[in-house]
Amino acid sequence: MHELAKYWWLVVLRGVLAVLFALVAFIWPAITLAILVVFLGAYLLVDGIFALIHGFTVMKTDRSWWGFVLVGLAGIAAGLIALFMPGITALFLVTLVALWSVVTGILEIVIAIRLRKEITGEWMLIVAGIFSVIFGILLFMQPIAGVVVISWWLGIYALFLGIFLISVGFRLKKVSKEFKHI
Repeated sequence: MHELAKYWWLVVLRGVLAVLFALVAFIWPAITLAILVVFLGAYLLVDGIFALIHGFTVMKTDRSWWGFVLVGLAGIAAGLIALFMPGITALFLVTLVALWSVVTGILEIVIAIRLRKEITGEWMLIVAGIFSVIFGILLFMQPIAGVVVISWWLGIYALFLGIFLISVGFRLKKVSKEFKHI
C-alpha cells in the first residue's frame, strides 16, 4: 500500500487528463469523427501508459498491481488501434469505447475492493467503475447514436471518472503523508 500511496500523483494525473478530455468533448461536440478518433486515441494511450506505469511501480509492494497493469494495457491497446487504424476505428468507435469502458470499469471495481482495507473513500473508485460499466452498456445499446451524442457521453463519463480519480489520488496522498510519519 505504501508504494501505491507514494505514487498518488499518477492517479490524480489520470483524473486531470480525463477532465481535460471531458472539456474538449463539451466545447467541440460537433467535431468530425476523425478528430474525435484522434482525441480519443491520444487520451486512451496516455491514460493507459500512466496506469501501466503505476502498476509496474507498485508491483513489488502492492497485490493490486496487476489491475493497474491490465487497465493500462487495455488503454494502450485501444489507443493504438484508434491512432493507427482510424478508418476501422471510425466504423467501430462505439464498440471500441463500450468494450474499453466495461473492462476498465470492472477492473476499477476490483481494484477498489482490494483497497477497501487500505484507504477510506474507496467507494469513489467503485463509483467510477460503475460509471464506466454503465457508460459501456449504454454505448452497446445505442450503436448508431450520433457523433455529438457520443462526444457528450464521453465528456460526461470522462468528467465523472476524472473527478473520482482525482479524489482517490488525493486520498492516497494523505495516506502517503501518514506513511512518512511512521
